[in-house]
Amino acid sequence: MNTQNLLVELFVEELPPKALPVLGESFARTLAASLQAQGLAAADGAVTPYASPRRLAAHLTAVAARAADKAVAQKLMPVAVGLDADGKPTPALLKKLGALGLDADAAPRLRREGEGKAETLFIDTVAPGASLAEGLQRALAEAIAKLPIPKVMAYQLADGWTTVKFVRPAHGLVALHGADLVPVQALGLAAGRQTHGHRFEAQYDPIHVSHADAYADTLREQGAVIASFDARRAEIAAQLQAAAATAGDGLRPIDAAALLDEVTALVERPNVLLCEFDPAFLAVPQECLILTMKANQKYFPLLDAAGKLTHRFLVVSNISPADPSAVVQGNERVVRPRLADAQFFFEQDRKKRLEDRVPGLDKVVYHARLGSLGERMRRVQTMASIIAAQIPPSFPVGLAERAALLAKTDLLTDMVGEFPELQGIMGRYYAVHDGEDPLVAEAIEDHYKPRFSGDELPRSDVGFALALADKTETLVGLFGIGERPTGDKDPFALRRHALGILRMLMERGTGIELSRFLRDAVPVFGPVAGFADPSADVQTFLYDRLANLMREQGWTAQEVDAVLAQGPEILAEVPRRLEAVRAFDALPEATALAAANKRVGNILRKSEGVKDGSGFDAELLVEPAEIALSQALDAVAPQAQQLYAAGDYTAALKALAALKIPVDTFFEQVMVNAEDPALRANRLALLARLQRAMNQVADLSRLAT
Repeated sequence: MNTQNLLVELFVEELPPKALPVLGESFARTLAASLQAQGLAAADGAVTPYASPRRLAAHLTAVAARAADKAVAQKLMPVAVGLDADGKPTPALLKKLGALGLDADAAPRLRREGEGKAETLFIDTVAPGASLAEGLQRALAEAIAKLPIPKVMAYQLADGWTTVKFVRPAHGLVALHGADLVPVQALGLAAGRQTHGHRFEAQYDPIHVSHADAYADTLREQGAVIASFDARRAEIAAQLQAAAATAGDGLRPIDAAALLDEVTALVERPNVLLCEFDPAFLAVPQECLILTMKANQKYFPLLDAAGKLTHRFLVVSNISPADPSAVVQGNERVVRPRLADAQFFFEQDRKKRLEDRVPGLDKVVYHARLGSLGERMRRVQTMASIIAAQIPPSFPVGLAERAALLAKTDLLTDMVGEFPELQGIMGRYYAVHDGEDPLVAEAIEDHYKPRFSGDELPRSDVGFALALADKTETLVGLFGIGERPTGDKDPFALRRHALGILRMLMERGTGIELSRFLRDAVPVFGPVAGFADPSADVQTFLYDRLANLMREQGWTAQEVDAVLAQGPEILAEVPRRLEAVRAFDALPEATALAAANKRVGNILRKSEGVKDGSGFDAELLVEPAEIALSQALDAVAPQAQQLYAAGDYTAALKALAALKIPVDTFFEQVMVNAEDPALRANRLALLARLQRAMNQVADLSRLAT
């Protein structure tokens, strides 16, 4: 099949920068998938997406001018309908053949499939392959329809009547198969071979694209545009590093992948320039300065080797003048009032102590049913003191209560009002200024941690107690009034709060029992209207999130189910329990013991009477196999219990391997459901002892296949 490379470009007005990478990938991927499905593009062909502020494009290799013809088995109708008693075509069959462009001469090509009343007539035909123009028209329509557009715009075409809906108004369409123009249309545009380059620095306008393979080079050389998003991003990153190196030894641009993506989506021909601001602004916390430069101006602040902000920053310009001084001075002039605002907020906020802002929390609504921020603060304060009291060996509960009192007060400051991302961070600065204990100040910042997957945990026990209390209050409170995640909807980010709680309890929560911890959180809500004790539901929710988390970390579903089925109270022990289960499952005896455990569970569930083993009497044993099992349990169970109590879960499970032979023999030779009620009850009690001994670390029956 003769193939050439294909280039398709939509030239549009400035696209939304944060969505540009996704739009570019989606356009190219959908276009390629549609052409491949139609047999016009090779499945292993290379697909190169292009995305710049004013264009979405795709370059595909090995695209055919026409797809290969296909053999098609056309189902017609039941034989009883299509053929008369003499086997000749009925009018119904002739009508069907006519609709397919065939006549009675096609009758000999009919074939039958099936038997009896289900026997059906088929005819084999050849469907001509689609031309590239036809296939690309369908693919282009599909690619446009499936774009993940954040918000659609409606605009009118040049005729003044036709309305088109797209992410931004489109002004050009290019479609080239090698050097040949493909006659397709989209968004009211007919395909051509002309596009446009940089608004100010293009050598020619419009730009003539002679060949699909010349697209990127032509745009770069004649249009001053780097069409590839990835290539443009790499160019910006390289220029940032080079500019930082010239600015001073050890200087580096702040690591901000999201900002780099956004800037890449804003420029077509990047030119990184070095700028400065007044060093006096460095008296303001660097988080404030960095945030205002990143969020408002899209600048890259420069840090020194110690990670401290300097008075220099980098600008990614979209123009490359011979004398860049005007661009540099303009950016330095623009950033000054932004930094001055941050300086003003910082100075004004420090005139009022955090403690003096506490009464203001009662004036801010937290939730219509859960009250004000002040009420929430008092709940968190009580919970933080309860948690702090459980942290060994001794803990200054007063520091946790003090930190909880002040933790939300920075929400009332001007700085956090302007930059909500600085909540907690500014609280720490203001607490230090007020002379608060360093642990209290640190906890105010840390109580929002972990804020996302992989984020660090609070640094101190004070921060740990406060962060755990804060997240638990949110989870228990909202569950208690029925505000729970449903499907993919989680407006209060309760899943994220749950993961934060799990990480803290697993990594630092030794000694904190989950069910007791949740029960202790319920009374702090007092007389909240419509509040119902949600501790059991919250515990289930946490276990569900924990199961997902453990599976993501590489544990199998069986291993996770085995451990969580026992409802472990100390979540810090879960990883060690999982390791023990995996080690046990590798033993030769594991399969038989897991199957036996499952059998024991089934027997006990179907039986009546005592099932905890408390009624067991060794004097009632009569069969040699049950005597042997009892003796094996007497030897193994204390050893396993001792290892379990010492926290050596792996050894505790491995000790159970000695039970395989007596357990197998028991089930081969002993009838559990004996006719004698006393004998039957005793054997059930023996099995209950066995189950209890085996399932301390995990429910081993979950390992049975």
